[in-house]
Amino acid sequence: MENVKLLSPSVLAFVGDGVYGLCTRTKLSFVNRPSGELHKLSVEYVSATAQAKAFEVIAPLLSEEEIDIFKRGRNFHTSRSPKNATNKEYHTATGLETLFGFLYLSGKQERIDQLFEVIWNNSNEEK
Repeated sequence: MENVKLLSPSVLAFVGDGVYGLCTRTKLSFVNRPSGELHKLSVEYVSATAQAKAFEVIAPLLSEEEIDIFKRGRNFHTSRSPKNATNKEYHTATGLETLFGFLYLSGKQERIDQLFEVIWNNSNEEK
């Protein structure tokens, strides 16, 4: 895509939600459990609360451009209200999804893999 920066944060978050979910499912595929268990595990990783924690882990690693993209998503006003998270967690998660959508549409798969590896390793240290 030519100028991904011109896309709205909602579009970037929409794509980023799918990218983040796929990263999670890919990592969980190596757990080798029944699909029902894998689904329950994936929900834990892709919740707004978990994504907000994930952002805190990678925040020090982000470039100025990546922080700007994150902030565009975080500050984007949505009509949805979070069910199982605080407003802050929900907006932080939206910012993270926006970042992942931006990276994906910019063709930066290596950067996605790098950031998600840090998130994955950190989240599994806590468990």
